[in-house]
Amino acid sequence: MVHALVAEVWRGDFLESVHHGSVVALGPGGDPKFLLGQPDQLAYPRSSNKPVQALAMLRHGLALDGELLALACASHSGEDFHVDGARRILAAAGLTPDALRCTPDLPIGEAALREHLAAGRGKAPIYMNCSGKHAAMLATCAVNDWPTETYLDPAHPLQVAIRDTLEELAGERIGAVGVDGCGAPLFGISLVGLARAFSLLATAPDGPERRIAQAMGTHPEWVGGTGRDVTALMRAIPGSVAKDGAEGVYAIGLPTGEAVACKIADGSSRARAVVLVAALRRLGVEAPDELATVPVLGHGRPVGAIRPASTVTG
Repeated sequence: MVHALVAEVWRGDFLESVHHGSVVALGPGGDPKFLLGQPDQLAYPRSSNKPVQALAMLRHGLALDGELLALACASHSGEDFHVDGARRILAAAGLTPDALRCTPDLPIGEAALREHLAAGRGKAPIYMNCSGKHAAMLATCAVNDWPTETYLDPAHPLQVAIRDTLEELAGERIGAVGVDGCGAPLFGISLVGLARAFSLLATAPDGPERRIAQAMGTHPEWVGGTGRDVTALMRAIPGSVAKDGAEGVYAIGLPTGEAVACKIADGSSRARAVVLVAALRRLGVEAPDELATVPVLGHGRPVGAIRPASTVTG
């Protein structure tokens, strides 16, 4: 697999490190505007797939909208309102947090983690960043009288529905099946397919796709959290649908039909927003300056920056 140079790490005027990866940018009609690396090769979308997973759930009777639907699409920071929201989804389905099969974990938001540990709390599935998605999965099972104990089995009706929905929106067949960090099945597609799926979500005029876009765009803090770049990105670009994922994945769809998907080859998250924003700007989309670079710190203060490579900026 041949990746392109996509980001540079500068400490002062010294180029300390580089990141390679793949990027695809689609135009309004779905035609590629530019490609870097090999975005047509198979990749795991990781949590960038959550909006598509939520779409499959809506199509099968999940009765969520607003902030709780946004939470179903989230890799949340574990703030109190996130955890309370996951409990609300479960309670409405007649379930308790004991039904969750996601991995016990701590909050991923720095402030939420500090408060959590100061209160003497430990790991639990409800605090895991995917608990909103898992609560929604269980609620979908409850609506359809599907087994809740085995909802993470790839052969479960819920996961079959998710797989079919992803293949439909991506316009390609699933090329690999794995297990995500939260325990849910993970379906592999290309970055091109991922960008295509996000374009369809962002441009849908009505139906469950529009519900996903409206929920995420109206409540971006429920998708990420305080201080998260995915939250800032959707606030700055009205009508956009954006989702970050583990191993350096990021995707965004715009109401104009344009879309970008990228993956940092070494799996680092520190350069993914920088690369995504640079690709958006190359398409002529205004993106927030605060996400255009990431500070490199020395003794606690900025002494350099992570910047997009010229291959991305054009």
